Amino acid sequence: MSGSGPELSDPGVGLGEPASGTPGGSEDSDSGIAAHRHGDGAVRSIAGWLRDHSELGVAALLAGSGALVMIDALTMTTDFTQRGPVGPKAVPLAVATLLLVVAAVLAIDVLRGGRGEPEGGEDIDLAMSPEWRTVLLLVGVFVANIALIEVVGFPVSGALLFWGVAFALGSRHWLRDPLVAVSLALVTYVVFVRLLDVPLPGGPLDGVI
Repeated sequence: MSGSGPELSDPGVGLGEPASGTPGGSEDSDSGIAAHRHGDGAVRSIAGWLRDHSELGVAALLAGSGALVMIDALTMTTDFTQRGPVGPKAVPLAVATLLLVVAAVLAIDVLRGGRGEPEGGEDIDLAMSPEWRTVLLLVGVFVANIALIEVVGFPVSGALLFWGVAFALGSRHWLRDPLVAVSLALVTYVVFVRLLDVPLPGGPLDGVI
C-alpha cells in the first residue's frame, strides 16, 4: 500500500489562487458600471431641472395655443361683406397675440428663477381622489354642445352649455340657472354675430335674433 495522498492535477487550484479570467475583464466591468452611473446621474439631473422648472410646461401650452389660434385666424376666409373696422379676424388675432406674449413673459420669469408660490389660504387635501363625477359631467356637457351646435344653433346649445356647467359644478337653482344660461347665450350670440361679424349657427332662431 502506498502512503501518499491523492495527487492534484493543478496545484494552483484550491490553494487560494483565483482562477484566471479574461485579461482586463474586471476593468471593463468597472468602466461599464461607471458609465451606467454617469448616465443615471445625467438623467436625474435633467429630471430635477425639469421638475424645478415645471412652469415651462404651462408656457409651452400657452405658446402652442397662441400659435394655433394665430394660424387659424390668418387662414380664415372672409368675403367683402364681412370686412369692416372690426372683422372676424380681429378678436382671434388679439387673443393669439396675448397668449404668445404671456407665454414669453412666463418662460423668461421661470428661467430667471421665478416660481409660483401657493396661496396661504389654500386648503387642499392631496390624498383625496379627484371628483370624477364632476369631470365626467363637464366632459359630457362640452361633447353635447359640440354635437348640438350645428343642429339647434348656438343660442340653444350655448344655453345648455352654460346651464350644464353650472349644474356640474354643484349649482341647483332650478329657476335662476336656466335664466342666466339663456341670457348669456343670447348676449354672446348677438355680440359675435351682430357686433363682431363672426358667424355662429343660429339654428331655428337664425334671422330672428
